[in-house]
Amino acid sequence: MDSDLEVKAIEAFVEDHFELAVELLTQAIHLDPNKPELYADRAQANIKLNNFTEAVADANKAIELNPSLSKSYLRKGIACMKLEEYQTAKTALETGASLADDKSRFVNLIKECDKLIAEESYAEPAQEKTTTQGATLNAVHQENDLVEKPIIVVAKPKYRHEYYQKPEEVVVTIFAKGVSKESITMEFGEQILSVTIDVPNEDAYVFQSRLFGKIIPSKCRYEVLSTKIEIRLAKVEPIHWKSLEFTRETAVAPRTIASSVTGTQRPTYPSSKPTRVDWDKLEAQVKSEEKSEKLDGDAALNKFFREIYHDADEDTRRAMKKSFVESNGTVLSTNWKEVGTKKVEGSPPDGMELRKWEY
Repeated sequence: MDSDLEVKAIEAFVEDHFELAVELLTQAIHLDPNKPELYADRAQANIKLNNFTEAVADANKAIELNPSLSKSYLRKGIACMKLEEYQTAKTALETGASLADDKSRFVNLIKECDKLIAEESYAEPAQEKTTTQGATLNAVHQENDLVEKPIIVVAKPKYRHEYYQKPEEVVVTIFAKGVSKESITMEFGEQILSVTIDVPNEDAYVFQSRLFGKIIPSKCRYEVLSTKIEIRLAKVEPIHWKSLEFTRETAVAPRTIASSVTGTQRPTYPSSKPTRVDWDKLEAQVKSEEKSEKLDGDAALNKFFREIYHDADEDTRRAMKKSFVESNGTVLSTNWKEVGTKKVEGSPPDGMELRKWEY
């Protein structure tokens, strides 16, 4: 039975259904928990889903069960590189290369690790050297360093971004005016946010970051407005993020965010800008702009439905959810008495046919 599940998992992986592949491999592991290939394959699927921590755990289990299975070291190396653990990745890749018949991919990744490790070392401030020749020799070394090291110019990003946080979520705003939803690719991982804005005839904007803390991908969402993209990241834990992006300096014991503010104290939120931002004023301004924003077509219709849902009672909201889901987005009812006791059938527009896709 586990072999059938493994075959189906491979088929799902080939068709880019990575979540299904993970689920099928998990079932196969439950039936045969001592088969290392299952863990190695699940590690690969988890890498595709940006679940790098889980991928490392699966690769380690596969190595424990069979230390000579080279692909386990490959999966571990790739996942560790994504987590910026380059030295650990290099060690795993070197072990895998010694076991593999085809070493080419291992060799290329090891070279990449060496490059990234060197860049990390270069980024660290050089410690002052103490020698018996005194300060003169130190000055010579420092002068040579200035001559030999290249000047790195950091390009200004195409779009500006800011963020603030609440106990349960972090809200990231990318100020991209007039960008269509079709040009945006958004991916949420366990601790990864990846945003790509690809506007025709322009260089693509890419924002990809390992986040300060872990998020719940299934609860994350985003909205495209006329002047910005608003991304809401659901936190796994209600802790205070000292920054948006992960750094080793900020990887310390986090403190819990208070759920309420006492007295007249206003909450303050960190920003990628060095200047202080009055978020209450900014939020009021944004809400004012959104109310006055003139929309047409689907955007106007969506806004209308959001307003109905926001002001509705619980039965109306239940009716809207149930009718929309069961009809595959073709029916939206606000009458719970009408839809609560039966399944809502799909009702496609005239000239169109409703089909059920099978995977």
